[in-house]
Amino acid sequence: MCNDKQLVKRAQQGDQQALAALYDEYQLRIYRYVLYRVGDAALAEDLTAEVFIAMVKGIRTYEERERPFLAWLYTIAGNTIKMHLRRPHHKWLPLPETLIDDTADPVELAHTRLGHHHLIAAIPHLTEAQQQVILLKFVEGFSNAEIGAFLGITEGAVKSLQHRALAALQRVLVREMRYEPS
Repeated sequence: MCNDKQLVKRAQQGDQQALAALYDEYQLRIYRYVLYRVGDAALAEDLTAEVFIAMVKGIRTYEERERPFLAWLYTIAGNTIKMHLRRPHHKWLPLPETLIDDTADPVELAHTRLGHHHLIAAIPHLTEAQQQVILLKFVEGFSNAEIGAFLGITEGAVKSLQHRALAALQRVLVREMRYEPS
């Protein structure tokens, strides 16, 4: 099993298997990150594909520096989302979900989906830095130290951003979603 540094070096030399391994390793994380930022699964898939196209195009010029490779991918993802938001938009109707999980309690499933819907709708109300910290911490499960390394900020700054982001999320959820915290 290769580590990131070895995979990146091989990918920079044109190794297609190394590129595929990097994609396999990080695709789901980047997809989740994008999904929580844009709130639409189909759009998140498209933007995630754009992120990895940009990765392939830019891998030869990538320099490790002090941030991990995944931080570079998150930066590409953030820039891809910004570019998308600047483009003219067309309204697409989502396809209905045809697969239903019949093993789950329907009431619990509805509450879970409603909670996710409210959270996804609230995320854009945060600053970009707050969005990054919330998604990296609570969706991806990274530690404050890891998040600090990704974003190039101190662990204390991560804690501060996280505190402000959670407070802002609560205000948005209470005000706009009429959600009462328990």
